Amino acid sequence: MANKVVLVVEDDTAIRRGLVDTLRHAGYEPIACADGEEGLATALSAQLDLVILDVVLPKRDGFSILTEIRRTRPQLPVILVTARGAETDRVHGLQTGADDYVVKPFSSRELLARVEAVLRRSAERPTDVGRVVLSGRTVDFERREVGHGDGSRVQLSERESELLQYLVRNAGRAISRTEILQRVWGLASGDLATRTIDMHIVKLREKLNDQAERPQILVTVRGKGYMLAAGESA
Repeated sequence: MANKVVLVVEDDTAIRRGLVDTLRHAGYEPIACADGEEGLATALSAQLDLVILDVVLPKRDGFSILTEIRRTRPQLPVILVTARGAETDRVHGLQTGADDYVVKPFSSRELLARVEAVLRRSAERPTDVGRVVLSGRTVDFERREVGHGDGSRVQLSERESELLQYLVRNAGRAISRTEILQRVWGLASGDLATRTIDMHIVKLREKLNDQAERPQILVTVRGKGYMLAAGESA
């Protein structure tokens, strides 16, 4: 089996070399880029298994790169590299579709653990639900898209697809945020991650055209979490 290919987009020479050496020593095949424009071009053209993306980059910032990746390659896992204490950056990155983040300074052991976890979640994504119809909206999990009655289609990010699929597999049961964090995100509970779940639900409702004020598909269960309305899975 070929080594997993990981793109590293980092302008700091020492950090970039350290990331490349760590990944190569762990058996990955790293590709390195030193600025945002080169990083985006590589992310959109190369055969990759994962992207490690710094937020602050010359020529183009990490958030705009992440947005473009999610638009054109929604299945590609992305780990953001952020500065210590920059909670707003982490929140924005997760809301934009990052699969995880690592805070500078970080150890090689932490980085590899996060890389392995993200790749594992991607590989072990549930496949027993391929397509469902939710109040007339057809959700194709293989293509990660929502088809509406007027013929329009909306793309889902990998994390949005995983979250919706988990809710579908547990239709009619209220799922706590803690369970979602553990089973979908693979993370322990935390305020930052909890808000991220809420934002992903908001985005899913928008893409499903599920009324924000009175949702009929993705229901909020007060004091518990979220639930796919019973009888929706088909």
